[in-house]
This record gives sequence, C-alpha cells and structure tokens, in this order.
Amino acid sequence: MTSLTQTSSGLVQRRTEASRNAAADKERERGKDDESRREEEEDDDKGDSKETRLTLMEEVLLLGLKDREGYTSFWNDCISSGLRGCMLIELALRGRLHLEPCGIRRKSLLSRKVLCKSDAPTGDMLLDEALKHIKETQPPETVQSWIELLSGETWNPLKLHFQLRNVRERLAKNLVEKGVLTTEKQNFLLFDMTTHPLTNSTIKQRLVRKVQECVLEKWVNEPQRFDRRLLALIFLAHSSDVLENAFAPLLDEQYDLAMKRVRLLLDLDPEGEAAKSGANELLWAVVAAFTK
Repeated sequence: MTSLTQTSSGLVQRRTEASRNAAADKERERGKDDESRREEEEDDDKGDSKETRLTLMEEVLLLGLKDREGYTSFWNDCISSGLRGCMLIELALRGRLHLEPCGIRRKSLLSRKVLCKSDAPTGDMLLDEALKHIKETQPPETVQSWIELLSGETWNPLKLHFQLRNVRERLAKNLVEKGVLTTEKQNFLLFDMTTHPLTNSTIKQRLVRKVQECVLEKWVNEPQRFDRRLLALIFLAHSSDVLENAFAPLLDEQYDLAMKRVRLLLDLDPEGEAAKSGANELLWAVVAAFTK
C-alpha cells in the first residue's frame, strides 16, 4: 500500500514537473515572440514608417536648412560627407549593414569592411541605392572608403559611378512629400535656384527640442545608455556643421553646458565604445571616420 502510494505520488510529482517545464518553455517562446515583435516595432519607430518618421539624413538636412530661405549655407562643405555617414548608420540601425568580424588580430574599426546583412528594400530610394552599391561591390570597402565614394570624393575614375548625386535636393523633396518643406524658385541675379522653405515649423521645433533635451535635461554619462539614433544624430550633426543651429536659441549658460557635453562625446574612444555590450559597431566606425 505504501509502495502504491509512493508510486502515485511520484507520478503526480513527475507530471507536475513536466507541466511546469512545459509552461516555462511556453513562457520562453512567448518572450522570444514579444522580443521579436518589439524589434520590429523598434525598426518601424526608427525610420521605416515614411509618413511619421524622418531618417537621420533628413534630420541633419533639416537642422542645416535656413527656415525662410530654404537652403543650406553656401559655406558649409561638411554636410555632403556627413549625409553619407548618416546613410551608413541608418542602414546599420535598420539591420541592413554590419562590419566584418574583428578577427584574432583585433582589426580597428576603420580597417574592417562593411558587409551587407540584408538586401531587403528600406522604402527610401537613397538608402536602397547606397545598399545596392555596397552589396554588389567586391571586394568590400571600409566605412571611410564608402563615405568618400558615395560623396564622389575619389580620384579613381572607375569608382565615380558610386557617387550619389543631388542628395540634398532629393532629401528636400522627401521632406516636401512629408509636409515639412515647400518648393519655391528664388532668383540669385545670375541664376535661378530651387529652394525649400520650412512650412511645418512644429516638426523642426520638435527636432531641435529633442537635441537640446538630450544634452541638457536627459544627459547620461554612459553613451551606451543613449538612444542609438539620437546619439548618431548628435555626432553626425556636429560632423555636418549644423549642430550649433539646434543650440542657437539657448541661453549662454545652457549653450556652454551643451557644448561642453558634446565635447565629452567627441572625446570618447570609438574603439572602446564599440567593444561594449550592445554597441552598434558600424555606428562607432562612422564616428571614428569623422573624429580621427
């Protein structure tokens, strides 16, 4: 009788254990589904929704555009390469590009090649054009090379076809389609130029406020705790010489504090930051290309 009781008790225990394990497995699967769903939503939040989101390139251009005149400063010769850096980071954040493994010899960020991780269309013609070039190029090129090639800053005539042309105009047209800018013709004595004055000030004010809050109210001393897209925006806006436009409305004390904290970011070691858990290596490679 005792033996029968022990057997039935053991059977119940084993069944209980099995059901507990099954429940744990289901919970793990549910967690994976939730994580993948969050990643998909995060991808949507980070630019795949054309109607409501701006790409990094569009945000940098918007910071550089004069509101009423509708064009960037004629003296700004940095924004061209800065926009190409934005493209590489945008494609990396969307899971289309990554850096080759660093290997046993621990290659530096700027010596590692850019590889295509996925050739799925992004819905943005400029990004898809850059992605196509990177996917079809063998042997692969480094981040620094791609910034130069996409900008047309190469002495090799055989590589001039990599240049993305009329980038600012095409980005401005995207912003016109999204209702942020409008299109006008302006006469400059010797020639007429198409300009794109600001029509939706709310979106630009929101962008400027986001940058200001990042370095003032929501500042954190650990870069890995920053939102990746916002961190990239600050670096690329500085490299494109348009970041000060976001800080222009600040009071003197706020401006000094903001610039001090931006300098702290610029003094970071990209190699060290890229080696930290959860870091996007290609993002830091682009940063290294502009801050080296």
